[in-house]
Amino acid sequence: MMSRNNGNDAAAKPVIRLDNISKHYQQGSETVRAVDDVTLQVLPGDFASITGRSGSGKTTLLSLIGGLTTPSRGEVEIFGEAMSSLNDDALSFLRANRIGFVFQFASLIPTLTAQDNVRLPGMFGEKPVSPKDAADLLAWVGLSDKLHNFPAELSGGQQTRVALARALTNHPSLLLADEPTGNLDVETESEILTLLRNLNRERGMTIVLVTHNPELAQHGTRHLVMQSGKLTENIIVNKEVLIRE
Repeated sequence: MMSRNNGNDAAAKPVIRLDNISKHYQQGSETVRAVDDVTLQVLPGDFASITGRSGSGKTTLLSLIGGLTTPSRGEVEIFGEAMSSLNDDALSFLRANRIGFVFQFASLIPTLTAQDNVRLPGMFGEKPVSPKDAADLLAWVGLSDKLHNFPAELSGGQQTRVALARALTNHPSLLLADEPTGNLDVETESEILTLLRNLNRERGMTIVLVTHNPELAQHGTRHLVMQSGKLTENIIVNKEVLIRE
């Protein structure tokens, strides 16, 4: 594995720590090693991009990090807490209050306006999202004129922006994004990437982005590559120091 060495790592507590984690599935008599013995640390302020071919395990790895999937073996720690030590309520609380999720498909409720789609997580949680807060988030993603539009009236890129605004309602310190630009054109893809970069650089948000596009990965601070369930490269970009093991 490769890691940063900028003189501050020893003092930084990892936001994410994966200790020899694996996720195996059984398909008939065959064992599918979706994630196979991965060890990784992600530090506060990292923007880590994960690339790899379809089926390489990158989405499964993100699901393990977010507590959406349980590893077959190994330990996942988020914010210093071992996922295996948390019951369902504690895990749900962690996801609802400290982690933001953005997926390839926006999954907006078609009968709700953009503003109400952003407010939706607060309707089921302990922290309601006010109309003003939702409007402010939509303005930040460039949709101040689309508050009352329904998903069918929005382009694919605009729907992704709504999904990103929705993911920020809990003010997460960690954002997990799974192919958020996978079905967008190049220009819109660049716009979404700029928003993610701003979250990282201006707000210090730690981001883990799964993307099919290696070019996007070069805009982060770290580039991870998955191949056949293994983390085969860990390249630190935009840094002077690169350590290989």
